[in-house]
Amino acid sequence: MEDFSLNHLKELEAEAIFVMREVAAQFENPCLLFSGGKDSIVMAYLAKKAFFPARIPFPFLHIDTGHNFVEALEFRDQLVSELGVKLVVGSVQESIDSGKAVEESGYNASRNKLQTGTLLDAIETNKFDAALGGGRRDEEKARAKERFFSHRDEFGQWDPKNQRPELWHLFNGKKHIGEHFRVFPISNWTEMDVWQYIYQENITLPSLYYTHQRECFFRDGQWLAYAPFMKLKPNEKVEVHTVRCRTIGDITCTGLTLSHADTIEEIITEIAATRVTERGSRADDKRSEAAMEDRKKEGYF
Repeated sequence: MEDFSLNHLKELEAEAIFVMREVAAQFENPCLLFSGGKDSIVMAYLAKKAFFPARIPFPFLHIDTGHNFVEALEFRDQLVSELGVKLVVGSVQESIDSGKAVEESGYNASRNKLQTGTLLDAIETNKFDAALGGGRRDEEKARAKERFFSHRDEFGQWDPKNQRPELWHLFNGKKHIGEHFRVFPISNWTEMDVWQYIYQENITLPSLYYTHQRECFFRDGQWLAYAPFMKLKPNEKVEVHTVRCRTIGDITCTGLTLSHADTIEEIITEIAATRVTERGSRADDKRSEAAMEDRKKEGYF
């Protein structure tokens, strides 16, 4: 069983590296979308392997909502320094200040959706023609429709009915001026694959993924991290619990898991036993039945 798992991960790794090299070969100015989450960290690790001993030949692009976890930002800065890559940051706060985005109000206010306009601006400003992302098909039904090479029109929009066939790993990166591609090298990975690969390769992660004490409050069936800019309902109170993050995004929509898992082995055991999907802890996916697909059509990751 152990040998089978090892071979399975090697196949997934080889596939992802092949896709990354195809991007470097076909596109003039690609970038890697980096959030500080485990999937983008694995992507960074794979990129390092794909082009070693040379440096990673494209910059990292991070869309900063202004409401990110401090731990994720500190980890991001440390990693790009170690890898020697250029970091491009798109600021949602700057989009708000310039009038390109409107801050949400109310109890469920979040900047997560506002990332879309900032991302498209960053792609256009920097003339990126491909953006590598850590999306996986097992995460959510809208992502299950993605190809490895996901074509976006001149407005950055995604049309699920206009995806190009990918036979025998032949990828068509041809596009018109103004269009670009989102590319997902770890599309075929599952959440368990990611964690087993992190364990196998001894990849360092932000402390958020391990058990820790944090102020949080309970809303709509899940625990959310508390921050001063979040508005509590009258019946909600801030409590300190032992938690960890299963997936990391904007603080306002990142659900927390009550957990004492402080090693990769314990996290893998915990995930194997759970019946809640990874994106099931993301409040932004619960805004509507088709929340993810609607955002993707608008140009979201």
